[in-house]
Amino acid sequence: MLPLHGIKVVEIAENIAGPYAGQILALLGAEVLKIERPEGDNGRGWGPPFHGGMATTFHACNMNKQSVVLDLKNSADLAWVQSRIVGSDVVVQNMRPGALEALGLGAAPLRAANPRLIYVSLWALGAVGPQRLAPGYEPMVQALSGMFSLNGDPAGAPARVGMQVLDLGTGVWAALGAIAALHRRQVTGEGATVDSSLLETAMGWMGPHWAAYAESGNLPKRDRSGNPRVVVFQALPTADRELVVAAANDRLYAKLVAELGHPEWATDKRFLTNADRAANKDLIIGWISEVMRGKPSAHWQERLDTLGIPCAPINDLSDLAGNPQVQALGMLAPPPGLALPLMGLPLSFDGTRPPVVSAAPALGADTARVRGA
Repeated sequence: MLPLHGIKVVEIAENIAGPYAGQILALLGAEVLKIERPEGDNGRGWGPPFHGGMATTFHACNMNKQSVVLDLKNSADLAWVQSRIVGSDVVVQNMRPGALEALGLGAAPLRAANPRLIYVSLWALGAVGPQRLAPGYEPMVQALSGMFSLNGDPAGAPARVGMQVLDLGTGVWAALGAIAALHRRQVTGEGATVDSSLLETAMGWMGPHWAAYAESGNLPKRDRSGNPRVVVFQALPTADRELVVAAANDRLYAKLVAELGHPEWATDKRFLTNADRAANKDLIIGWISEVMRGKPSAHWQERLDTLGIPCAPINDLSDLAGNPQVQALGMLAPPPGLALPLMGLPLSFDGTRPPVVSAAPALGADTARVRGA
């Protein structure tokens, strides 16, 4: 039995963050009813590419759900969803700020009708503050939060992180909040209002950088592949391609430089500790790079693997499916009836990954059955 078996969830969410939170709950065994406008979740059209008439992004965020089409401006449809929520455990919503409140579907009236309800909202900038009602998408929040300033080549312009790290991350926090509230409800019998946002997710991810800035007053510098506080911990050149090397402590660093033929670099007072190496980073990285350029990446990877020094080539998505470690994990699989491999839940219970039992639903696929029930 999956951990959330028997939990009923109503998802009124679009695009990525809210649907991803709903999908996590669904893959963990909850029954997730996705409420959609007659025209459907905007995410259905977020392509190309498309598969089976739906954007692949929509497929990736809406597995194991049921789709019910409602017009919430229609009083009968609105009354139906209110009744459904009163009989449910969790609501997940990320609609335009104020939209559900205007329909009587905000947290206060629904929790008054069902004190055990857990009402989860995903915002752009947060549930409180002068910009709480501001709309927002991933790129603007990455920019606003300072995340851009940490990413990209030091010689170029700041850049966004190339995946929906805030949408997906906020989905994870929202699902975690729902699960924590469900656990507390077992003790208290009461539900909760759970809020998360893209801005809070960004700030959380930047916690180590913030701590360093708060202490030193120095803004972090962009480091294309590395970390300014850990050395050696970055992509290094070889004769044919870059190899990411993470000799992240004194012991691994000593092994690395010995393999490079320069054990004296481990006893040089400029490089004795990580703090010493960070203070002289350009010098030691330059010396290491000069040696590593002499042989191809396969040579260095084989040698560093043997020594237990973490390293990896810089792959792209085309390398994933054939990677033996990826294959062993079983993360990539097509949902039933769909010729499109998708990522499963990155969790296993007693050695078993929660199964994908259905692909993302066609718009309104379950309306007649669910409303007739």
